[in-house]
Amino acid sequence: MATTATAPPTEAAAASKAAPVRAGERIAAIDVLRGFAVLGILAMNVQSYSMVSAAYLNPAANDSLAGIGFAVWVLTHVFFDTKFMSIFSMLFGAGMALMAERAASRGASATGVHYRRQFWLLVLGLAHAHLIWYGDILVPYALCGFVLYSLRNVRPKRLIVAGFAMTSVTVGIFLLGALSIPDMPAAARDAMERDWAPPIADVEAEIAAYTAGWLEQMPHRTANALELETFVFLVLFFWRSGGLMLVGMGLFKLGVLSARSSPAFYRRLAAAGFGLGFPIVAAGVIFNTQHDFAFEYSMFQGTLFNYVGSLGVFLGYVALVMLAVRSGWLPGLQRRLQAAGRIAFTNYITQSVICTLIFYGHGLGLFEQVHRVGQLAFVALIWALQLLWSPWWLARFRFGPLEWLWRSLTYMKLQPMTARPHT
Repeated sequence: MATTATAPPTEAAAASKAAPVRAGERIAAIDVLRGFAVLGILAMNVQSYSMVSAAYLNPAANDSLAGIGFAVWVLTHVFFDTKFMSIFSMLFGAGMALMAERAASRGASATGVHYRRQFWLLVLGLAHAHLIWYGDILVPYALCGFVLYSLRNVRPKRLIVAGFAMTSVTVGIFLLGALSIPDMPAAARDAMERDWAPPIADVEAEIAAYTAGWLEQMPHRTANALELETFVFLVLFFWRSGGLMLVGMGLFKLGVLSARSSPAFYRRLAAAGFGLGFPIVAAGVIFNTQHDFAFEYSMFQGTLFNYVGSLGVFLGYVALVMLAVRSGWLPGLQRRLQAAGRIAFTNYITQSVICTLIFYGHGLGLFEQVHRVGQLAFVALIWALQLLWSPWWLARFRFGPLEWLWRSLTYMKLQPMTARPHT
């Protein structure tokens, strides 16, 4: 699939047994891409932090389908929605393949480490979902990782084909959902429509929950988290996130995610990804707007435009980042993105902590009080903070705080935290 070329320089050899990845073993291109993803995902997550949950997919749930608010929704939907989460999913799969490959090169097995790693990710993800913010993605990643790790030795091209085939399962589920709407029992149809376009009483109840204290938020947060961890996982996350993890394994094995492919390959991938993906996503905006985001049209088939189109767009973003790494574009920004990517776990959870303190009742209580334009201002501020603090932290410490905790739990031993002096 990829034409190989001289790889960007990477640093020294691995340890003699299974152990956390050392700074010198890291692949810079993957860290830059991960930093790009963890920042980009905030542009969509901020909508769930700050507004009623239905407004994430249905802007008519709390706003008009015109004006600057709708323009911002279109902007974020086209350029961000699902694209950066897809990069995250792909990189998670690449990380599993990387860990297994490095362990094998040391004559060790990563299997036990992997399953301990997944177990603690599940625990930390559950804590994030139920105690901080229901929109957590770590629980689905942990569950998918338990199942898919056994496929790590499959040939790269087969992994990629199988991964994209997995993502297509949700397409079938959604199309069946759309076809079944006329024959649904009235109670089931009404419940789904109520979720898609909640009546004012439901909107007011959600606002009251999240502008109340932390304990008062718990029933709503836990109910939403459980839905994502069960029903939504089975119809969406397992097939989409799991499939892209397999794609990530395959692309890593081919060297695509290490900036090892030729510039011409990345240019072709970007052109194909954007050229196919953006028109499909844009067609979905037109389709849903023409139908006023009505439940019958938009909840299932209307959502599929972005679901499918984002598969092309996220690959285009991957290609652009890899091309930037190979070409040395914006080196200062790349260094900051690389640092943000090295502590992506900490940055991801920190985004939740900061935003819930801004929007929820145990903080400033600005839930449903900040316009979509204002939300983007908060996003830009958090981006700036994380691009500043990530290299500052790594100049002093070997891991981010949560990376250190996760590694210490995984290896059942406290990891050294202080950064080694530069020589």
